[in-house]
Amino acid sequence: MASSTSQKNDYYEVLGVPRDATKDQIKEAYRKLALQYHPDRNKSPGAEEKFKEISEAYAVLSDDAKRAQYDRFGHEGIQGRYSTEDIFRTTNFDEIFRDLGFGGFGNFGSIFDMFFGNMTGSGRGARRGADLRYDLDVTLEQVATGLTTEIQVPRTERCDLCDGSGARPGSSPRVCPECGGRGQVQRVSSAGFAQFVRVETCRSCRGRGEILDSPCKACRGAGTVQKTRRITVKIPAGVEDGASLRLRGEGDAGENHAPPGDLYVVVHVLPHKIFRREGNDIVCEVSVSFADAALGGKVIVPTIDGKTAEIHLPAGTQPGTVLRLKGKGLPEMGGSSRGNQLVVVRIVTPTKLNEKQKELLRQFKEIEDRKESGGFFRF
Repeated sequence: MASSTSQKNDYYEVLGVPRDATKDQIKEAYRKLALQYHPDRNKSPGAEEKFKEISEAYAVLSDDAKRAQYDRFGHEGIQGRYSTEDIFRTTNFDEIFRDLGFGGFGNFGSIFDMFFGNMTGSGRGARRGADLRYDLDVTLEQVATGLTTEIQVPRTERCDLCDGSGARPGSSPRVCPECGGRGQVQRVSSAGFAQFVRVETCRSCRGRGEILDSPCKACRGAGTVQKTRRITVKIPAGVEDGASLRLRGEGDAGENHAPPGDLYVVVHVLPHKIFRREGNDIVCEVSVSFADAALGGKVIVPTIDGKTAEIHLPAGTQPGTVLRLKGKGLPEMGGSSRGNQLVVVRIVTPTKLNEKQKELLRQFKEIEDRKESGGFFRF
């Protein structure tokens, strides 16, 4: 897996490009560095690690979505959303290395071998478990306080009967004679002076590196079984809609004792009947009468914690005026600050008036008309 964020260098610095570099500039920088540090070309100590580092930087910065995530949150944003396999899955390294005259990744076979080793279990073909996604709906109130909940996740787990080997108890798998346990075979072809090496999954063992003569009855040779697991998830206060929380090792089981995948919990914040969210602020509307808006006073408004708060309404308040309740919004995720509650004033015009109310309004209108008339004709 990728190293911890404290050990990583800035991706832009790794490739030697500015933060506003174009995709072409990023690709060209990687080509030059790959030519310098590729394992088939550079056998010096540290070259392999340098090659891994520049490859990871290129895989992130050449992908628009990953680059945007990195620019906003840094290494933590990448590590929190993508596994190492996710980082490299969508990047076409083969095209670059063919252009540079390399058949692939030297003795590693593929970039996944380089990062994962693929030496888990008895064969090179043992693959890491698949990542899983779980969509979780939360309320705005739960965003305000944070949430610890249990979810039920269907996933594959290591078979208890054969301990993940896929072989019937008392028997053992044998090394695949076709690939020698690597799970992959190389096909070499020549065209003039150029030689091309293509790495393929072994057809005999289907990438396992092993042949099962007596498969386990419980898992039928798969080494894994389907189960539903209850998993505790902690949703931090202030979480944003669409945020993806990564639970390491809670995905599908890997093949033949390979590491399990990760579980990504994607948070969806449900619409609220009173409040809407704007960053860490929450917005609501309050309806006041014409008289209250004109004279001013106190208004009682709901808050996200289920209580009410009193807010001052200035005399002469106009429709659309925004009043603020400081610190009554949502907390900053991972921080100590809190947003505000913004109260938008909506003035309600009465539709049913009794005679006394109508007479008072007529008197008010006459006074206003005289004021406007006097002001208009005054020289």
